[in-house]
Amino acid sequence: MIKTVTTTPYQDQKPGTSGLRKKVPVFAQPNYAENFIQSIFDSLEGFDGKTLVIGGDGRYYNREVIQKAIKMAAAAGFGKVMVGQGGILSTPAASNIIRKYHAFGGIVLSASHNPGGPTEDFGIKYNIGNGGPAPEKITDAIYARSKVIDTYKIADTADLDLDKIGTFKVAGMAVEVIDPVADYAELMEQLFDFGAIRALIASGVRVVIDSMGAVTGPYATEILENRLGAPEGSVRNATPLPDFGGHHPDPNLVHAKELYDDVMSKDGPHFGAASDGDGDRNMVVGKGMFVTPSDSLAIIAANAKLAPGYAKGIAGIARSMPTSAAADRVAEKLGIGMYETPTGWKFFGNLLDAGKVTVCGEESFGTGSDHVREKDGLWAVLFWLNIMAGRNESVAEIVKSHWAEYGRNYYSRHDYEEVDSDAANGMMTALREKLGNLPGQNFGSLKVAAADDFAYHDPIDGSVSKNQGVRVLFEGGSRVVFRLSGTGTSGATIRVYVERYEPDPAKHDIDTQVALADLIAVADEISELKKRSGRDAPTVIT
Repeated sequence: MIKTVTTTPYQDQKPGTSGLRKKVPVFAQPNYAENFIQSIFDSLEGFDGKTLVIGGDGRYYNREVIQKAIKMAAAAGFGKVMVGQGGILSTPAASNIIRKYHAFGGIVLSASHNPGGPTEDFGIKYNIGNGGPAPEKITDAIYARSKVIDTYKIADTADLDLDKIGTFKVAGMAVEVIDPVADYAELMEQLFDFGAIRALIASGVRVVIDSMGAVTGPYATEILENRLGAPEGSVRNATPLPDFGGHHPDPNLVHAKELYDDVMSKDGPHFGAASDGDGDRNMVVGKGMFVTPSDSLAIIAANAKLAPGYAKGIAGIARSMPTSAAADRVAEKLGIGMYETPTGWKFFGNLLDAGKVTVCGEESFGTGSDHVREKDGLWAVLFWLNIMAGRNESVAEIVKSHWAEYGRNYYSRHDYEEVDSDAANGMMTALREKLGNLPGQNFGSLKVAAADDFAYHDPIDGSVSKNQGVRVLFEGGSRVVFRLSGTGTSGATIRVYVERYEPDPAKHDIDTQVALADLIAVADEISELKKRSGRDAPTVIT
């Protein structure tokens, strides 16, 4: 039986760069999740009888919303839902399932790297048929619909047993509960030289992956331990938990410090990696070397041919605007296209679909390729292991060799989290008002060459995305970038990106924060960030 339920719209359901994210108590309000899911369906056309993929990162409230989404998909007219066992699907695995089985689209329940628990974060994101996040024209339509919605439809049936693999019926719609790992693991075997990686591990190279109590655990365990022969326990915090075991599942030097310290210790592992809540981000660290995400993208691109899935070479590289220009130098040497986009993986989708690029990445610990339409944490980790095996070098040797060939982009991101929204917006407004007067100004030894508010003109569909971040470019290639993040759930996060290019190998061993000190000081002088935010220091430095 299909019920039509009268509802009242909420005015705060505007999706950000990765869907709608709010605290669990917000989503638990009467009809809040139902309103948003119905707004998704009301904004789509042509899905009658088609397949919808549903899954999430296992965080608190995941199972409850999956049950709602399945019943509402049945009421909306979908012919089939594919859902991960236990409600689990990493974001890249969900993208793969959509693509492999030619689904109409998918609903991914995640708040990515944000904490989970009864009072923490939750999220709903819609992915289109290419497996990637919905473009702005769809998310804008969803938001518009959510502000006026007055009814939603839902099948009046019992909850489904999500833990039992098999095919079931919900109000006449087929629901297939699938192994969430099998298809993804098979794809990774096609892309990478598992034999070479297996030999690397068998040679005594110790590899550990910290899944941070989040979704990557089952995937990493199957691939690293079961298929590549790493010892049992090489995957740490491997069981996905509703509160991530108390971890903040953000793979960076703050939240994955225990892993970093272990790898850097005398008797620690040779290679360490961490992934985030929904499995799309990664941190890579080797003995004596933390790999910045910007460098990781550049090094993967430069060594792509070592992996069987990329043996023919890559078509091009894309990076988000705040990501360092390290990959630009690789693209230039390879003679391939280089594309600079706004932050948000959805902006890579058109380029990937058009065959313009093969690998892409963001400085926020996200790297991926055309194998799916999301960033992919475990993919990046396996790529690094493939490169290590192919070059027979350590992480530190690979990175230093890359710098010697291409130069080093000293790079850092300073995050000021949960800043008062009015103060943060005021700072950005004041910055934009200064842009016209900055070029030609001197700040110590630094001279401003150009300043703008980044706008992206999509070369595939002609769409324009404005106000994507304020850039201040200095003579000699240094720059600072300011933008507000769209991935938090309370207050505003101000991100400041600082970059300096150094071609001289003799100057490649300076501490990053020391190398960037004058730029960091100038960034604060130009933006008045500390004064306006009331903060003396960043919350997180990466």
